[in-house]
Amino acid sequence: MGTGRRATALTLIGIVALWEIAGDLDLVASGALPSPSEILVAFWRDKADYWPHILATVRTAAIGFVIGNAVAILAAILFVRVPASERLARGINIAIFALPPIAIVPVLVIALPGEGARLALAALAVYFPTMTAMTVGLREIDPRVVDVVRAYGGGDGAVMRWVRLRSSLPALLGGLRVAAPNAVLGAILAEFGSGSRYGLGAYLLGSLGRADPARLWGIGLAATAIAGLGYALAALAAKRVTDASRAVTIASGAMPPAKGRGQQRIAIAVASFLLPFVVWWLLLWLGGLSPIIAKTPLGVFEYLFLPPTGASARERLLAALVETLPITVLGMAAGLAVAFLLAVLGAVRPGIVRALLPIALVTQTMPLVALTPLLVLIFGRGIAVTVAITVSVTFFPAYVTLAQGLAMVPRAAFDLVGAYGARGWTAMRLVALPASLPWLFAAARLAVPRALLGVMIAEWLATGRGLGNLLNQSRGYLDYGMIWSVALVSVLVSVALYQAAVMLERVATRR
Repeated sequence: MGTGRRATALTLIGIVALWEIAGDLDLVASGALPSPSEILVAFWRDKADYWPHILATVRTAAIGFVIGNAVAILAAILFVRVPASERLARGINIAIFALPPIAIVPVLVIALPGEGARLALAALAVYFPTMTAMTVGLREIDPRVVDVVRAYGGGDGAVMRWVRLRSSLPALLGGLRVAAPNAVLGAILAEFGSGSRYGLGAYLLGSLGRADPARLWGIGLAATAIAGLGYALAALAAKRVTDASRAVTIASGAMPPAKGRGQQRIAIAVASFLLPFVVWWLLLWLGGLSPIIAKTPLGVFEYLFLPPTGASARERLLAALVETLPITVLGMAAGLAVAFLLAVLGAVRPGIVRALLPIALVTQTMPLVALTPLLVLIFGRGIAVTVAITVSVTFFPAYVTLAQGLAMVPRAAFDLVGAYGARGWTAMRLVALPASLPWLFAAARLAVPRALLGVMIAEWLATGRGLGNLLNQSRGYLDYGMIWSVALVSVLVSVALYQAAVMLERVATRR
């Protein structure tokens, strides 16, 4: 065993030992954190109950993983071949990723028979991170290789086949590392509201009233193990491909400036804004859903701006938005900061990050219904717990994206500054960070929708404030107009923050 692996193993052993002591002595949150031995005893006691639920979740997550990633790869290829299509579909892309699962699960259950709702949510959960990573990978290519292909008469199709697709494989595998936990999380969230008999989400929901933290943590850690296996397989493949596929030059920014005349750009921007509403209306029309449950864009407008509900609805919605928006920005900044520090630390001291990675996976895949009571007891029900939950659901995709970008910096660049005595952080600052700038902004685009989603989940489960609480109350009152209004506002806020990240990226890459 190498020195790095030995240090990793010792760190993990130390963490588990401290956890065992804290759990046995009830040192954390008055016993809400059970010890690993208690969790294992509970798991062994209930082992016969686990397997049907595990198999159901694995099946849903696996099928959703395949469907979502297939659509994401095809979409990324289209966006690179036809750049205007990406700008046109931007609103839909953000809407897919930003729609709160707790709001759309009831609608999906009504609209899609059988397992359709669970498969759809698992697929939606993986689409955006894979599409984003694949798009960056297809664009981040060595321009000299493109020149060689074109010198031999190759067109855009040949460049895509021989250069872009092959160069994008490390980025794709980095996206799959994010998609694997997302598929599990999406499947579990769908199981919460689908009424399904089997699945870890259904099992967790049925166990909430038992006052058995060890079982709740056992279910959460089972989900983590499933997600961790998918992550490990993608990470292993990414390591082998990345080590064999390092570029010899550093490509330009991932977000090319919009081309075309001013009127054309304005038309695309307007179409990008309107297209999600058209798709929204078409899906409801094709599904034949009742207008009482499924509100069209016109139905939401009538609910918010026509009497007798308009004034009261707008007041409640605006008050909730004012509470949610500042915490979203704060949580997004905190999540990106944690991801950045962890990625840099991983590049300089890989052993430490390998030891912390299991904890990161737990925070990513542990169902928040099981994790939130512990966080509430530690942080209370104020802003701190909201930021903690937001960071837990935000930093991991951003970290994976940043780590992938740092890993793809050519070794020759480090050798050059190393010849002048630059090591460690100095080499990182001079070479790796500027080279990975496109990946930093890709991570920011991933963090934006997840930050809002994390805040809303915290508000729903813990604080009783903001958009998340308003959504939860509206579900209890069967106020479908407010449910759709909150979903629409959350998407519009995410799109606005996403566009802000894109603008910052364009300014930075121009410099």
